[in-house]
Amino acid sequence: MEDIIKDILIKEDEIQKRIKELGKEITNDYKGKDLVVIGILKGAVIFMAELVKSIELPITLDFMSVSSYGKSSISTGEVRIIKDLDFSVEGKDLLIVEDIIDTGLTLNYLTELLEKRGANSVKICTLLDKPDRRTVGVKVDYLGFEVPDEFIVGYGLDYAEHYRNLPFIGTLKEELYLNE
Repeated sequence: MEDIIKDILIKEDEIQKRIKELGKEITNDYKGKDLVVIGILKGAVIFMAELVKSIELPITLDFMSVSSYGKSSISTGEVRIIKDLDFSVEGKDLLIVEDIIDTGLTLNYLTELLEKRGANSVKICTLLDKPDRRTVGVKVDYLGFEVPDEFIVGYGLDYAEHYRNLPFIGTLKEELYLNE
């Protein structure tokens, strides 16, 4: 797969180290609370699987699938819920786990939705943040890494459903997506 990667930004061992640190922070912050960790499918699955192993608390897991990209590399700006939660969030402390925050539209929408559903609190943990692309304000409570405004793949992040299985975070060669 080397022919699709322009640069490796974050190596696997750096990712693993940061995830363990995030797990300790989350453990300390949620002691004595009823924590529900919500993974945003599909991109957050790999990150979330590693993260929850580092959280030393009893937790509940749930998933949502939302889309603002479709099969494009550019957000449409419209957030659609494809798979909703299986359980009520009323009175629960929620931690949304995301692979990357780009424009912020999806997480802004989800945070407001979950608060309206009666969640006690809603916080965000993301592996990657791309602040240069932000169009709406989103408070990131737990951040893995900040990345440049380039097309990122690996460790759950994809391009047209490919490259999620790369064990590192890399930038995709432009010729693979510029002709959209």
